[in-house]
Amino acid sequence: MSPAILVLEDGRTFRGEAYGAVGTTLGEAVFATGMTGYQETLTDPSYARQIVVMTAPHIGNTGVNAEDDESRRMWVAGFVVRDPARRPANWRATGSLDGELAAQGVVGISGIDTRALTRHLRDRGAMRAGISSEGLPAAELLTRVRAAEGMTGADLAPAVTADDPYVVPAVGERRFTVAALDLGIKTATPRHLAALGVETHVLPATATAEDLLAAGPDGVFVSNGPGDPAAADYAVAAVRGVLDARRPLFGICFGNQILGRALGLGTYKLRFGHRGLNQPVLDRVSGTVRVTSHNHGFAVDAPLDRPTDTPYGRVEVSHVGLNDDVVEGLRLLDAPAFSVQFHPESAAGPHDAAPLFGRFVDLMAATRDGGDAVTPPPVVGRSTGEGV
Repeated sequence: MSPAILVLEDGRTFRGEAYGAVGTTLGEAVFATGMTGYQETLTDPSYARQIVVMTAPHIGNTGVNAEDDESRRMWVAGFVVRDPARRPANWRATGSLDGELAAQGVVGISGIDTRALTRHLRDRGAMRAGISSEGLPAAELLTRVRAAEGMTGADLAPAVTADDPYVVPAVGERRFTVAALDLGIKTATPRHLAALGVETHVLPATATAEDLLAAGPDGVFVSNGPGDPAAADYAVAAVRGVLDARRPLFGICFGNQILGRALGLGTYKLRFGHRGLNQPVLDRVSGTVRVTSHNHGFAVDAPLDRPTDTPYGRVEVSHVGLNDDVVEGLRLLDAPAFSVQFHPESAAGPHDAAPLFGRFVDLMAATRDGGDAVTPPPVVGRSTGEGV
């Protein structure tokens, strides 16, 4: 194997072996805590322009397959693992992870101390980094890293969104129609909605409120995605138009941040963010704790102890991260809209938060039946029997 190096913008250097494509790549170094689901991580558009460090030491065991992709391609800027699997060992595998990384041009590095790298990023914060496996000197790579664009101010949603609108039909009888603003949507999201009888019309990231509302949808969904929400004024304007129309709205991850900014709240960059699985979140509406899947480097700035007055009525923090008290969800009290920072579609898991799609359906049903509604109180989850 070819030797490879990883250089952080503060000068720390790790040496290992090439993994995936041979070349040089730049991005923001972040760590993800999932022991499973690496294929979902690699194909999640929210990871665009990020070099992902896997904290689990052994990666590649289950290979890759044609069913678990969350979008049309891998989006990560680079991939870092300690011990890559020598060969896949799973009946669903159609190829190896390193082979697929190479085929899609994703430059990686293996054989380094990912625990030390993760601790460094946790202590110093996510930072720019570079990987090279083509003989580039560390000093030259460091110069390129320090000249690279950072994540603050980056407008990335238009680069990962669908080129054209498309429709994901409901499974069985169509009960509702939803317009989805694709800021980096994962395929699991419309699939969850389809299982609840929802037909989803997915529109590109720059779609306006008029575009989203043109077909008279029962609700609007605002997806996850990459980049700095402060740079996505077009999405903020679209969400404000939906709120003005009092159409039910549900946002996740980047969509949560966009809703926050549409309400007049601020957003800020987290020190190292939340990425991976098994993140505990308190649902303050139902009083339950959910173990959730995350991928975000920015968060909404809102008070935890009281509702905030906005042009669209009062908004309260509905979910809080139990590790660091980061805002993990918003709920409007006077308008039919809510959002969460984590991923309720949660491919490859956990699935505690999946009933939130049911809450969205209940909100659309209440609005249709009553002509107007606000975000409903906790309801009994259809599949779990728990409050959601």
